[in-house]
Amino acid sequence: MVWRMNAIEASGLVKYYGSFQAVKGVSFSVKSGEVFGFLGPNGAGKTTTIRMLTGVLKPDSGEVRVLGYDMLNEREKIKAREKTGIVPEMANPYVDLTAMQNLGLMGELYGMSKAEIEKRSLELLKTFDLYEKRNVKVRGFSKGMRQRLIIAMAMIADPELYFLDEPTSGLDVISARLIKDVIREEKKAGKTIFLTTHNMDDANELCERIGIIRKGKLIAIDTPEKLKQLVEGRVSVEVSFEPMKFDPSVLSSALKIERMGDKVRIYTTDPDATVKELVRYAERENLRIVSLRTLSPSLEDVFMELVGGRND
Repeated sequence: MVWRMNAIEASGLVKYYGSFQAVKGVSFSVKSGEVFGFLGPNGAGKTTTIRMLTGVLKPDSGEVRVLGYDMLNEREKIKAREKTGIVPEMANPYVDLTAMQNLGLMGELYGMSKAEIEKRSLELLKTFDLYEKRNVKVRGFSKGMRQRLIIAMAMIADPELYFLDEPTSGLDVISARLIKDVIREEKKAGKTIFLTTHNMDDANELCERIGIIRKGKLIAIDTPEKLKQLVEGRVSVEVSFEPMKFDPSVLSSALKIERMGDKVRIYTTDPDATVKELVRYAERENLRIVSLRTLSPSLEDVFMELVGGRND
């Protein structure tokens, strides 16, 4: 793999659909070897931006370079695609083919030899816990199995760069964890991952930097922890009592109180005072504290603060 400072460089991207401007001068770069998250509400311009980055759409103005290649040049775009693995959100394998046949078809599209395809396919089927089902038609696969196969198909040619759109959406815990583990391993191998997701926990857990787009404009870009510093007054204390009873009036330090299942979450500017008030309340009411923890602002808090809690 050739080392480059940036795997993706986007400058002044603009895209119109008729008179509607979907993307409004978006500029950013993704470093080689990093996991970059691209977040935004529905209708924000995420999909349009990704289509321009991958060469599916031509921007009305602006420039895109992927792995050093000019994506506005047809010959260079083909070279970039040969080194890129793409998993669209609505991607599906061919259900009347087996897992092995799906991988073989993808390998052929990348121009791999039969020996390379077989070796790489078996490696990936084992990685994604699909080896025992390698000769079974995909029609009988669960959603999690299909998604694992789709990602394996994107990995068949061992690309330098991945575009992953909602890779764990709607999956069971085991499949989601396996996919996240694979993403981490690819990152360790020096690969670049461009990740779009509505799962804020995944973004917080996997991404080194995150860009947030709203109404066609990139409104924030930084590390998850630095983005969290943008939200003030969102420190919270979460508590669970046994038996579970709680009187909100006992807290003078609370800004907002939410009941969450068998827990209560209290937003406060003074977590020390809040914790002490909760302990005194438990002693007074003869309650057992099952759990008590202080939480910093979450990535979801940042997202809601920046996009205003609405889809575009």
